Amino acid sequence: MRTIEIFDTTLRDGEQSPGVNLSTNEKVEIALQLEKLGVSRIEAGFAAASPGDLQSVAEVARRVKQATVVSLARSVPNDIDKAYEALRHAANPCIHVFIATSPIHRQYKLRMSKEEVIERAVAAVRHAKKYVQEVEFSAEDAGRTEIPFLAEVVQAAIDAGATIVNIPDTVGYMTPHEYGNIFRELTQRVNGIERIKLSCHCHDDLGMAVANSLAAIEGGATQVEGTINGIGERAGNAALEEVALALETRQDYYQAKTNLNLKEIARTSQLISRLTGMIVPGNKAVVGANAFAHESGIHQDGVLKEVTTYEIIRPETVGFKSNRLVLGKHSGRHAFKDKLAELGYHLQPEEIDVAFASFKELCDKKKEVSDDDIIALIDTKMMAVAEAYKLESVQLSYGNLSMPTASVRLIRQDGTVAEEAACGNGSVDSIYKAIDRATGEEVTLADYKIVSVTHGKDALGEVFVRLQQGEITVQGRGVSTDVLEASALAYVRAINKLIERRGEVLVGSAQ
Repeated sequence: MRTIEIFDTTLRDGEQSPGVNLSTNEKVEIALQLEKLGVSRIEAGFAAASPGDLQSVAEVARRVKQATVVSLARSVPNDIDKAYEALRHAANPCIHVFIATSPIHRQYKLRMSKEEVIERAVAAVRHAKKYVQEVEFSAEDAGRTEIPFLAEVVQAAIDAGATIVNIPDTVGYMTPHEYGNIFRELTQRVNGIERIKLSCHCHDDLGMAVANSLAAIEGGATQVEGTINGIGERAGNAALEEVALALETRQDYYQAKTNLNLKEIARTSQLISRLTGMIVPGNKAVVGANAFAHESGIHQDGVLKEVTTYEIIRPETVGFKSNRLVLGKHSGRHAFKDKLAELGYHLQPEEIDVAFASFKELCDKKKEVSDDDIIALIDTKMMAVAEAYKLESVQLSYGNLSMPTASVRLIRQDGTVAEEAACGNGSVDSIYKAIDRATGEEVTLADYKIVSVTHGKDALGEVFVRLQQGEITVQGRGVSTDVLEASALAYVRAINKLIERRGEVLVGSAQ
């Protein structure tokens, strides 16, 4: 039984999803959960991309102790230097260098000959090797690269000291048979390939990322790269939870397994969904709300008689369970702190104090508080940014025969008040127009989503908004038992992110 290592790139490739922009605190929380999940490597970001990325990679590198922390770098010295700067305090650092190898990339993007590509790749691996023992080399667009040349590049990278070689299907072009065959060819053509980890990295443009990853394993890959929930740029990446459960469920066929703690999958999926604002579709394999639901009478009858008639995965395997209502308005801080630890949070004492105060406020609004309620509450606090504006109140006048009118009261960072009112073609529209007037911001509402965190009339409503202003795209999230208040909170938080991105508010100047 082979063990397949898991390389998670949710914090790098996953964050490249349109509109996703994670803060350093959010990245650290995700990284700690990925470590709890049991992934071997966490690609924390692209340190050379921006000072913010470097800071986030560095903070993840400081906090993660068990998994290897990885930073991506182009095959240029400055990128590699920045990667090491971010990783120098990591317990287990790895620099991931890449260069494109396909004919189309060599001709149109790099304008390099085959010889120049190999020379650049070798120089990059050697430069990274001066800093760290573990160096990964990726041949970008390997799927569309001539196999003889790809074998040359891989051989040169291994000879230069690469310990991991990644063969990406960068544009999601390959079929499972074609992609698996690349790995078979490389194992035959490249000397010493058995000494390194051979990795696959698949995109989902044609919906075959998971199938291609499994084909790569059959072809000899020993590491799979992907993201939780399959998020990523364009159509996303291979969903790691699907790969892991395919190997677990069909060990008889693949003769391979991972070292993931499968019971942490649901928690990891939910955390990433909340912090990125990318809602998991109900029909999503393994982690979707309907993955273990049975509506057909025939299916229900079969499951009641013998669960394996229609369930090949037990929900408990991936960590789904019914909500346990154990906390309420009489619960103390110690019990709340223990519950946070049980749910996988790693908060500082002052953060627990703030969260506990919010929990008590929620208890006044809800009779019963579930784990999901607490998770939604804490995740909202983790998304806090410097507050140019804080929502103090929102008032709404609405009737089906009258024009909806909203008034909002915002507190500016300097303590002054901004109050405005506006009419709109609906309750949410009037609230957002009033906020626009109060802040003086001109934005486009690119996306608005509302979901229920739990069940019942007093369930928490969770609202996600995505705003655009010029080239800047930000997202905001609000949670409340009142969906209109949640809508206002989400919008104001997105406005705050927008102002922060423009550099008009110092990061961390407010909690």
